[in-house]
Amino acid sequence: MYEYVAFDLETTGLSEENDEMIEVGAVKIRNCKIVGKYNQIINPHRPLTYQIIQLTGIEQELVERGREKEEVLKEFLDFCDGYPLLGHNVMFDYRFMKTGMNRLGLPFEKNGADTYMIAKKLLKQQVKSKSLGSLCDFYHYTNQAAHRAYHDALATAVIYEKMKLQFPDEKEVFLPKQLQFKPKKTSPATEKQKRYLNDLLKYHKIKGTIAFESMTKSDASKQIDQIILKYGRMK
Repeated sequence: MYEYVAFDLETTGLSEENDEMIEVGAVKIRNCKIVGKYNQIINPHRPLTYQIIQLTGIEQELVERGREKEEVLKEFLDFCDGYPLLGHNVMFDYRFMKTGMNRLGLPFEKNGADTYMIAKKLLKQQVKSKSLGSLCDFYHYTNQAAHRAYHDALATAVIYEKMKLQFPDEKEVFLPKQLQFKPKKTSPATEKQKRYLNDLLKYHKIKGTIAFESMTKSDASKQIDQIILKYGRMK
C-alpha cells in the first residue's frame, strides 16, 4: 500500500476493557512521504503505575494535563478517514482504539497491515526477535523515543517501507486486510453512579474533569473505588 496511517498507542496496561489510552501517535504516509502528523496525550483519570512510567517516560503530571479521550478519538477518526492502518502488532492498538470508539458510538471498521506479522513471514532467519526495536536495529534506523506513540508510529512506517524495498516481489504480504475485532458490550454508568462520583469529587476537593459521557458501569465503579481507597468515604 502506498497511502496509509501508521499509528501507535501508549496505554495504562494490556486490557482494552479495563485499561486506558494515554497517548496516540500517528503519521500519514503517501508515496513514502509524510503528509500528516498526529500526537496527543490523553488524561486517563487514574494513576499511572511505576512500570508504565518507566517504560514510556510519561509522567503522571503530563497525563493530568492531557486532553479528554472523546476529543482525541474524534480527531483521530477524522485524521485516518479513508486510509488503511499500519501498526506493529497492530491488533493490540486496534482493539484499544475500536473499544474506545465503540463506547462513543463511533464506527471504526478499518483495513490494516502489521509489520510484526510481515517480519515473521519475510525475516524468519535474518532477525531472531521481531520486536520493533530489533527491526530498527536490523535496518539501522534510530528510533528517537522508543515507547512513545508518535516515534513508534514513525519507526513502524520506516520499517514497513524498508521491508517493501528489500522484498519487492512479495507484494501480497504488504497489502492491507480487514481488521476484525468485536468489542464486548458495555453498559453506560448509571445516573446514581455519576451523582455519587461527582459528590465524591466535590467532597474531597479533587480537581480535574471526568468523562461522564463515555463512562461505563465498570469505569464508574473503578473510579469510585480508587477515590475511596485513596481519600476515604464521605461522612
